[in-house]
Amino acid sequence: MSPSNNCVNQDVWTVVQFATFTRLLSLLLQAVLNAVIPDHVADAFSPPRSETPLLLDPVIEALFGGLSHWDAEHFLFIAERGYLYEHNFAFFPLFPLILRLLAATALWPLCGFLTMHGRLLLAVAIGNSILFVISAVALYKLSRLVVQDRKLALVAVLMYCLTPANVFMVAGYSETLFAALTFAGLWLLEKRFTIVACLLLGFATGARANGLVNAGFLLYLSLQWGLSRTRAFSKGEGGVRYRHYVLELIRFVLTGAFYAAVVALPFCLFQFYGYQTFCYPSATQVPPALLNLARDKEYRMADAASPTPRWCQWRIPLLYSYIQDAYWDVGFLRYFRWKQIPNFILALPVATLGFIASYMYILANPVFCMYLGLGDRGKDRKMHGFCNPKVFVYIVHSSVLLLFGIFCMHVQVLTRFLASSSPVLYWISGHLLFHYEPLLQDERLFRHDQIQQQQDHKPGLRCSVGMCRNNQVLYLLMHWQTCSIYTRCILGYFISYWFLGLALHCNFLPWT
Repeated sequence: MSPSNNCVNQDVWTVVQFATFTRLLSLLLQAVLNAVIPDHVADAFSPPRSETPLLLDPVIEALFGGLSHWDAEHFLFIAERGYLYEHNFAFFPLFPLILRLLAATALWPLCGFLTMHGRLLLAVAIGNSILFVISAVALYKLSRLVVQDRKLALVAVLMYCLTPANVFMVAGYSETLFAALTFAGLWLLEKRFTIVACLLLGFATGARANGLVNAGFLLYLSLQWGLSRTRAFSKGEGGVRYRHYVLELIRFVLTGAFYAAVVALPFCLFQFYGYQTFCYPSATQVPPALLNLARDKEYRMADAASPTPRWCQWRIPLLYSYIQDAYWDVGFLRYFRWKQIPNFILALPVATLGFIASYMYILANPVFCMYLGLGDRGKDRKMHGFCNPKVFVYIVHSSVLLLFGIFCMHVQVLTRFLASSSPVLYWISGHLLFHYEPLLQDERLFRHDQIQQQQDHKPGLRCSVGMCRNNQVLYLLMHWQTCSIYTRCILGYFISYWFLGLALHCNFLPWT
């Protein structure tokens, strides 16, 4: 095995260890904080429990009850009962389907000790922990291919393990599943396993609606590869070049249409299912307790005796768009109100990092960006690090999500929206750490062949580097007092949101 491969394998092992550690610590802290801090009485979706608790249900509720709050209750309800209420269709089906599958198969031996709800809650804790480790490894492999810098890739993924959206990565939300599918799909796409990557990105759309935007990666990279092939024929005769351009254009149109269709298919099928459910309702048996909840809270259910919903008459009857508009008041500039200033402040750090990423990249590559990254890259262009040409499409993707989140969404969700969808947040954080933190200039932090004799002469170095030489983020945290102000700001933001999310969200207090 070559030294470089050995370093990569060691890095992957470091990522797996740190991701596993942060997951276990998150589960432990949320259990403690949920027990210590009294729950806030929130006006959130809270369906009645129809099953009599079994032997282990109180234990699971005490350990993982904080993972079922806010929108997580929707996912658990859908996994247990299906899509009964109209507003449930704002939550896409892949994550509830996986939870149900885990509860009915791997956790089936516990059915005598746990109700379905208890098994689903346990499935959340186990499933999201495994998915987070997978997403971290996928992000490392993607980062290695894109930024072309092993050290930056490693530090960026270690920052991901301390993501500001931590609580949504551990609770019963679909963010972790979406991140795992997106990062793995993009990694395979960069390796040009296009069909498999397209399928994974299609599954990501089955987890979250913003997976539709991932089709842009398939279209852009296909176009870029096609242009690279045409340049290889640029020295041929005119007729040969012309035919090649035409063939490449036809290929791009056909393959692009196919890729976009695969990515959009889960979204379209889900909207069609909602359309059939509410526009052509059939008789279903619903427990009285859930009927009473619908009547008390004015939740709409599929009922042939009720008037047809007005969205069914739209030219394009999209239930998802209707729910976002009618239930959550989502729309362009609707959140720009004085009372929402605290939420804008809450989203300010991630928005700032997003704008810094775009600004620094454009400043470093103005002509390249002007040609949308499709011109000749040039031999003198930097080919590794955050500002290399391969990062361009990720900057565009992150910028589109950032602007959409600010102007068209509830801005407080911007943190988890970007943290689970784009690697740019972690790349720019790692890039800034390398740029402003002198401690990271020590090459020994990134070597796996430390010389014991050197450490013996420096006991302090032996302790700090010996323990954390494979985890640079932990090394910085252990040397907090000597870190630069920029490092303290970045790490302070990640750590504070990582912890506060567990304390607030798991007790029904408002968070991002």
